[in-house]
Amino acid sequence: MRKLTGALLMAAMLVPAWSAAQKWEGLADTPQMGWNSWNKFGQNISEKLIREQADAMVAEGLVDAGYIYLNMDDCWHGERDADGFVQPDPKTFPSGIEALADYVHSKGMKLGIYSDAGRKTCAGRTGSFGHEYQDALQYARWGIDYLKYDWCSSENINPRGAYTLMRDALRAAGRPILFSMCEWGTNKPWEWAENVGHSWRTTGDITARFAGNPRQRGWGQTVLSIIDQNAPLRKYAGPGHWNDPDMLEVGNGMSVNEDRAHFSMWCMMAAPLILGNDLSKMTDETRAIILNKKVIAIDQDKLGVQGLRFKTENEIEYWFKPLEGGDWAFCLLNRGTEPVECNINWQDLNLTDDEVSHLSTSFDAITYNIENLWEFNAKKAKVGTTKKALKVTVPGHDVAMYRLTPNKK
Repeated sequence: MRKLTGALLMAAMLVPAWSAAQKWEGLADTPQMGWNSWNKFGQNISEKLIREQADAMVAEGLVDAGYIYLNMDDCWHGERDADGFVQPDPKTFPSGIEALADYVHSKGMKLGIYSDAGRKTCAGRTGSFGHEYQDALQYARWGIDYLKYDWCSSENINPRGAYTLMRDALRAAGRPILFSMCEWGTNKPWEWAENVGHSWRTTGDITARFAGNPRQRGWGQTVLSIIDQNAPLRKYAGPGHWNDPDMLEVGNGMSVNEDRAHFSMWCMMAAPLILGNDLSKMTDETRAIILNKKVIAIDQDKLGVQGLRFKTENEIEYWFKPLEGGDWAFCLLNRGTEPVECNINWQDLNLTDDEVSHLSTSFDAITYNIENLWEFNAKKAKVGTTKKALKVTVPGHDVAMYRLTPNKK
């Protein structure tokens, strides 16, 4: 019988103490922000790539804007050593993960890693099944700050048990690690995972397509199809536990209008903002979208309420999101390809969020100042108050987005 290593002995001793473990608190009081390698680079990752993206995150001002997690997705894995501890691929990560974490931390960021609750990852690398405590200890020892935990090769595995087990393992390892559950929504994690993960995927994988049918059943989801799946789940989201409609595809081939709508709607839905483009090769248009601090502030609002789809008129959807201090975010989403002129009579938009916040717009009693969040000229962004109707043309596959602030004069 093989003797326990010091780390394994520690894990064995900690299991009973953490039998009623809770996830690490305070890591996702607002939705997490960062970058992930998968959408752009897929299986082609290396320590060189991760360092380059880290450098770009700093140089482009993304860290200052709140994007602090730099996450490696699938294919960093090598084999397990003689004691069962997973090691990085020696060809693509020759310096090791700990050295990479030190580099990322030196840039003012946090490093994320990827694994799978099954026997293999989605790309066929080493999964965590049967090695949960070992893997959590290894991540803590390396200095990891974020775990994306997938659901491939999971036949005959109970999802609630598997994700709770890894939560307990992360807590026992002693290092605060944000736990991002990537279970695809198959087993409705929003109904049971509030105390297990900091976020949970609600859909299959996204692709850089705004509309149309998925390329495969459940996979290659479009932006609009994901919005439709995520929108009804708003009552389950809140500080520390977020619905995750998957990573962002901004800068990966959609039109500027579609990228802007995609980013805006993720902010309206209080979704994690995990970039998925090549940060070292961005256009000015992409920069303007992902660095719009006023729109980011809607996502990061401390009230922590996912926005609601109030009504639909033909191709136009009316969305509201209550914000801290009595403000509201208001967004018009044009699902169609042609521009639509909208005449906004605010008195027709009185609503109470009975499901989550129990707050009311009260346009009949409160006058709001209106700020256009996609107008970068400060003077032009101030478009009046809700005393008057608002006329706006929303381009195809685009949004008009505003912040409404009570006029206290």
